[in-house]
Amino acid sequence: MSTMLELLLEHKIVAILRGIEDSQADAAGQALMDGGIRLMEITMNTPGAAVMIERWRSRFDGQAAVGAGTVLDVEMAKTAVAAGAQFLISPNLDEEVIAYGNEQGVSVWPGVMTPTEIVKAWKAGAEAVKLFPMGTLGTKYLTEIRGPLDSIPIMATGGVDLHNIKDYFAAGANAVGMGGKLLNLEWVREGKFDLVTERARQFVDAVSKI
Repeated sequence: MSTMLELLLEHKIVAILRGIEDSQADAAGQALMDGGIRLMEITMNTPGAAVMIERWRSRFDGQAAVGAGTVLDVEMAKTAVAAGAQFLISPNLDEEVIAYGNEQGVSVWPGVMTPTEIVKAWKAGAEAVKLFPMGTLGTKYLTEIRGPLDSIPIMATGGVDLHNIKDYFAAGANAVGMGGKLLNLEWVREGKFDLVTERARQFVDAVSKI
């Protein structure tokens, strides 16, 4: 088991930062960490993502793992790894990205939806998968596929909030990926980082009791 997978299974939450402005990224990342978040991804379709990932690796070294999200292909993967990304997350399954990550010693958690995709990702070398879009699929779907697919770590992404997060884990999720429900960009733009920290702490407390 890789160090990143250990962190994922221990801390259970990956914060997804999409569309964050460079000038606000550091303060937002610090606010999330102050609330207990230990894995954070900056999506590659965020302007300046590689620059922010590289800076975070230095600034937050030893405090949180920093990865890249929305890694759609190998070229994006190369850019992210060159910036120092410690893990790669995709909304899609690209076996070339998995192979590249394994070559570089970087964890890859690809996006999947069907049982066929989950097993295909596993056989290609992914140590965990991102089940997406969970907001549409729902927890009953996860419960059903967990019957035959009980040994593959799954990060459920989409639709998670404070009211249903325990349902995700009860359905079989090992971790969750969270964007706007965790990091309110309006609070970030308004400089209300204390609210960001408090929201993060609420989610961290919720998964600590699971």
